[in-house]
Amino acid sequence: MSNGLIDIKERHETKDEIKEPPKYKVLLHNDDYTTMDFVVKILEDVFHKTPSEATAIMLHVHNKGIGVCGIYPAEIAETKVDTVHKLAREAGFPLLATMERA
Repeated sequence: MSNGLIDIKERHETKDEIKEPPKYKVLLHNDDYTTMDFVVKILEDVFHKTPSEATAIMLHVHNKGIGVCGIYPAEIAETKVDTVHKLAREAGFPLLATMERA
């Protein structure tokens, strides 16, 4: 017969054992061909950044060569990288997005 204390303890131990899935940074890489306006549009449309956030990230990528667009679970990060590549190719730009473990 359970008095409720054992059940709570068992649920608590199980919860502690559950690990968050790993997160991945999605990175944009600077190139000499993709326009700044296109990068800002990608950041707004794909990564849901405000115009000011998108501009700040774009300038960081432009000045440093690489910048983080966001941190996501693996499947979402992969989808965002694929979406950036698809949109960039359709627009005729070589914009590169990659992901790495956060």
